[in-house]
Amino acid sequence: MKKNIYLSIQPCFVKLNAIRRALQYLPIAALVLAVNTANATEVNELIRHIDQLWRGTTSKTTLAMTVKTRRYQRTMLMDAWSHGKHYSLVVIRSPVKDRGIATLKVEDNIWNYLPKINRVTKVPSSMMAGSWMGSHFTNDDLVKESTFEDDYNSTITFEGQKGTQNMIEITSTPKPNAPVVWGKVVMMIDKETLTPTASLYYDEENKLIRTIEFSHLKTINGKQIPMELKLTPEEKPDETTTILYQDMEFDVPIDTDFFSLQNLQKRR
Repeated sequence: MKKNIYLSIQPCFVKLNAIRRALQYLPIAALVLAVNTANATEVNELIRHIDQLWRGTTSKTTLAMTVKTRRYQRTMLMDAWSHGKHYSLVVIRSPVKDRGIATLKVEDNIWNYLPKINRVTKVPSSMMAGSWMGSHFTNDDLVKESTFEDDYNSTITFEGQKGTQNMIEITSTPKPNAPVVWGKVVMMIDKETLTPTASLYYDEENKLIRTIEFSHLKTINGKQIPMELKLTPEEKPDETTTILYQDMEFDVPIDTDFFSLQNLQKRR
């Protein structure tokens, strides 16, 4: 099963090895260009592969989000739909007091629907760093997910053995004028399964702010996917937000028209 997953980006690794074998015959300038080109191709393929793990052309998922703080612990069950990386809809099914609350994302815009007052509100830019539904994820996470290829320059900063795992470390830094909040993101990838094991998020002063750990691999549509994501804020190590995917379908029939303000209220 691991072999099948690896085939999706194996050509870039084969190409990289072939280039490396040929380096001894190249002038210095051509050698540097060949290495940089090979590394860029490999990183882009990896980033694209990771981005597609939780998303096909379209997707429908059922998940549980558990938020643990010093004051309380609560679990929300919800359904979510997506189309590419620009359209998504999340609807809370339980607990009863939150049932029907929904969040719609279209491009860089987010709207929330509150069924108790039957009101749709757009999330302003000033609130993008605010908590989403009391979790440690932010509204900005919903909008900016899966934009590493567009907004970051990524390089392989480590490749080899860490403990018992053969790992690839990718470090991503923002492109000039990119609309991102992180100064650096470091992702650890298991080279055997090509799945992330952890992502570390740093601010502009290179201070670690939060860590997301990935676990519970499940094979869906021929690829291994982490079904559990656990976010831990660095300043509150006793608090966590955990997402556990219970069901996941890819390439379901769904048009972009599904992601509308009208449908935001109907999904309850």
